[in-house]
Amino acid sequence: QLQLVESGGGLVQFGGSLRLSCAASGFTLGYYAIGWFRQAPGKERKGVACISSSDGSTYYTDSVKGRFTISRDNAKNAVYLQMNSLKPEDTGVYYCAARPGMTATINGRDYDYWGQGTQVTVSS
Repeated sequence: QLQLVESGGGLVQFGGSLRLSCAASGFTLGYYAIGWFRQAPGKERKGVACISSSDGSTYYTDSVKGRFTISRDNAKNAVYLQMNSLKPEDTGVYYCAARPGMTATINGRDYDYWGQGTQVTVSS
């Protein structure tokens, strides 16, 4: 059974940091492009960052550039999202998602497998 499990969310103050983890079971994450998505309260889910399976190239939405870093550890079958300089507008449920193949996108429709999400709350 293919499964993704996010962890690392929590409550943090403005300017703080969190590191989210996305662990895979039932499949080898190294063969998949991975995206991180965020759903703020009352809003639709949007892509935050993604990483390819081939050369590890990354892409970030403008609002998180310079603050967030996506990385992968294929040996641990995991992907991470390091979030620094957090702002209240970063609050939401964060999901990781996987799609077969090399190319990563931040379009949720391109992804086949999703985790259950982890809550991130940034207080002002």
